[in-house]
Amino acid sequence: MSQWAADPSHREPARGSRQLTTTSLDEDRQLAYTEYGCSDGVPVVFLHGTPGSCRLGALFETAAREQGIRLLAFERPGYGHSTPWPSRSLRDAGTVVSTVLDDANVESAGLVAFSGGGPHALATAVTQPDRVTRVDVVSGAVPPGVSEAPPATQRLLAGLATQTPTVLRGLFRGQAWLAARLDPSLVVSQYTAAGGAASIPDDAAAIVQADFVDAFAQHRSGAVTDFRNTASDWGIRLDDLETDVCFWHGEDDTNVPIDGVRRLAAQLPTAQLRVLDGADHLQTLLRTVPEVLSARR
Repeated sequence: MSQWAADPSHREPARGSRQLTTTSLDEDRQLAYTEYGCSDGVPVVFLHGTPGSCRLGALFETAAREQGIRLLAFERPGYGHSTPWPSRSLRDAGTVVSTVLDDANVESAGLVAFSGGGPHALATAVTQPDRVTRVDVVSGAVPPGVSEAPPATQRLLAGLATQTPTVLRGLFRGQAWLAARLDPSLVVSQYTAAGGAASIPDDAAAIVQADFVDAFAQHRSGAVTDFRNTASDWGIRLDDLETDVCFWHGEDDTNVPIDGVRRLAAQLPTAQLRVLDGADHLQTLLRTVPEVLSARR
C-alpha cells in the first residue's frame, strides 16, 4: 500500500487532474475512489469492469460535467489503491458501495456498471435497495447457467481463479507489465471483436490502457476474487430485485454473448434490454454511457 493510502483523509492528484480519495472500509481496509464531472451534480456511482480501476471513469468526464452529473468511480477491494479483501463475496458489494456513498455524503444514487461490474451493481440493488435509485448495466456479465456457452477465455480465467489463483495472479502481473510498455491496442483488443480495436479513438484507448495498468498497480487479488465469484453461485436472489434495471448490450459482443443477457433480462420483471447493433463489448460502453448520464439529469 502506498504511504498516503494509509490516511483516509488524505487526497493527492491521481488521474491527471483528478483527486483520488481514500476512506476506511473497515478497521483493516481502505477504499479508493475518484470523482468526475460536477461536484454538486446528480450522484451516480460507476462500477468498473474486471479487471479495472476508477481510471475508467475518465472516459465520461466531459459528459458528466456537461450534464451536471457527479460521477463517483471507486476501485473494488484488491484493485488499484483499494486494500485487498480476498474473502469478499458478491453480497459484500452493497457494503462497498455504501461506504463510498457515506464518505461522499450521498444518501442514494444510480449505479452504472460495466462488464464485470454488473454483478456487483445488481447485488448492491438487492442488498441495499434504499440506496439505489436505478441500475444501468453496460456489457454486463451474467450468472453461471444463464449463458449456455461462455467464451473460452472467460472459462479459462474462471477456472484459474478457482483452482490455481497463484498462477492467475502471475499471469495478470505479466500482462500489466506488457500493457504498461506496449501500444494501447494490446489492452483494447481484449475488449473488442476481431478488428474492432482500430475503431476506438486514441484518447479512449489510452484511458483503457491506463485503467488496466492501474488495476494491477499494487495488487492482483481483486481480479482473481471477481472471476471466482462471478463464475460460481452469486449468493443473491435476483427475484428480490425491485429496482429498475436497464441492460445495454452490443449485438456483436464477444466477451459476453448477448443471448445470455437476453435470458437474464427476461427473468427480471423490473428489467429492460437495449440492444446496440454493430457494437462489441467496449464500443457499447463508449456509445451508451453518455446517453445513460443524460437521462439522469
